[in-house]
Amino acid sequence: MVDTRRVVIQVNSDEDLRRARVGQLVAIGLPGALESWLIGMIEKVIKTPVLSSQRDDGQLSEAESDDDVAQEVVMNTVHVALVGSVTTLPQKNSRFSRSILQVPEIDSICHVLRDAQLQAFMNILSAGRDSKTALNLGRYTIDETAVAYIDGNKLFQRHAAVLGSTGSGKSWTVASLLEQAQRLPGANVVVFDLHGEYKSLGYACHYRIPGPEELSSNDKHLLFLPYWLLNSEELIAMFVDRSEFTAQNQVTIFQQTVIEEKRKALVAGKHDAVLGAFTLDSPVPFSMDAVVAELKRLNDERVEGVKGEKNGPFFGQFSRLLVRINAKLTDKRYGFLFQSPKEAQTYEAMASIMAKMMDYSSTGHQVKVIDFSEVPSEILPVIVGLVARVIYEVQFWTDREKRQPLAMVCDEAHLYLPKKDGRNPVEQRAIENFERIAKEGRKYGVGLVVVSQRPSDVSSTILCQCSNIIALRLTNSEDQATVRHLMPESLAGLTDTLPALDIGESLVVGDAVLLPSRIKIDPPSEANRPQSSTIDFWDEWAKAPAPPDFTRAVENMRRQRRSS
Repeated sequence: MVDTRRVVIQVNSDEDLRRARVGQLVAIGLPGALESWLIGMIEKVIKTPVLSSQRDDGQLSEAESDDDVAQEVVMNTVHVALVGSVTTLPQKNSRFSRSILQVPEIDSICHVLRDAQLQAFMNILSAGRDSKTALNLGRYTIDETAVAYIDGNKLFQRHAAVLGSTGSGKSWTVASLLEQAQRLPGANVVVFDLHGEYKSLGYACHYRIPGPEELSSNDKHLLFLPYWLLNSEELIAMFVDRSEFTAQNQVTIFQQTVIEEKRKALVAGKHDAVLGAFTLDSPVPFSMDAVVAELKRLNDERVEGVKGEKNGPFFGQFSRLLVRINAKLTDKRYGFLFQSPKEAQTYEAMASIMAKMMDYSSTGHQVKVIDFSEVPSEILPVIVGLVARVIYEVQFWTDREKRQPLAMVCDEAHLYLPKKDGRNPVEQRAIENFERIAKEGRKYGVGLVVVSQRPSDVSSTILCQCSNIIALRLTNSEDQATVRHLMPESLAGLTDTLPALDIGESLVVGDAVLLPSRIKIDPPSEANRPQSSTIDFWDEWAKAPAPPDFTRAVENMRRQRRSS
């Protein structure tokens, strides 16, 4: 059988059938093209008994009646998915292409690629790469002597997803990519680290969102995010409860007050050029205390009526809103937003903040790791989305000739980019920011690397924009189904191998790799391996126990910070 992307090959002998194994590569001859071969990957090997009868002329036919002499014949078939073609050029250099210009004839010859033939083909895949800038992902599982190079341009410009269950080697894979990226003098990568897992990377520049005890610290590696960086929707999501009866009035007056305070700040600073073009979402410093004071005035306002004083138009409507705002402003967990130092409240502060997150020109700034482990979980999506949004918008407004490509690595993406319907407003703001980047980022040199242990929980809109999939071991059926839907239909069968992959072994499919392949990821250097959260229970239990210190643990919980 010959289809546009699949062929079924009949095998004459059991001996030949034993040479075919699932996952192996085969070469199929093309009609009239001695120097061209189709390359396919074996999906199934089937041995099927067929009931036949002996006719008078000695030929076998299907049994037609009980009078025929029944005889069992075995039909051997191999199902192959076509993945590309190899063409030998006039200069005797072979080239592999994923395009399939024509399908084989029904009686074409097929060969399993083994030993020297397999090595020769793998050399074709590895040829033509500059060893200084090539992205070396690891070794091919079917031929460990062949280096698995991938196209670094296509990996980042068309977005990528690194997916795998806990303990499958996701952090190992990400660290391996980062280690190679930092060797390039102009690399520009920002890692969103949710659990402090990448703080051991010695070559990276590390920043962290400050915790409650660090608000007065002068540590240059602390990253304050003043509240005026939030746009209107993010501020509303943080303060306003949409279920309240007066929510619409709260939103309207809050927005009017904020834009008026921004206008006053621009006038006071004599920023006339900005004054004529700014909007409610413009990142302009303003006084939150002044906003609260105005809301309180309107909430308590009494006006003259026909028969004396009466309640103002907004009397009592902002009481709950003021309570929520005050709770956020005084909560030290939110100090990085509302209790940032004075220098973070100046007009010039944003340029300094963006330099921390986006600078690539200084030594050691090719990879920036931002530690979000101190951010309260209830606003984590807003804060991660805020950082992604301002990076993207600054990149968008950078002069084209000065724009340096930048990649954002979104670790534990399922925590702030959920797929589930009925998202709360906090999650919705983050998702909208990342969905915009996923759809439009390539035009402005912004790439995404989505990392998750639960791909079924990640926004499908974002995952569908990832043209490169690095899938490690996945044991959950829903996660496997999600990865299957991301792959071309002809390669969906490859996902059957996901539960059987070894640690650090991956199935790589997409624009960045010439051939969909199982690849053993090269580990990062020992000094730059991430601090895995996996604990060896049995080994730890086998050790003599040390006395626990619950007093310190409780104090850490109260302080919202672990002891150094």
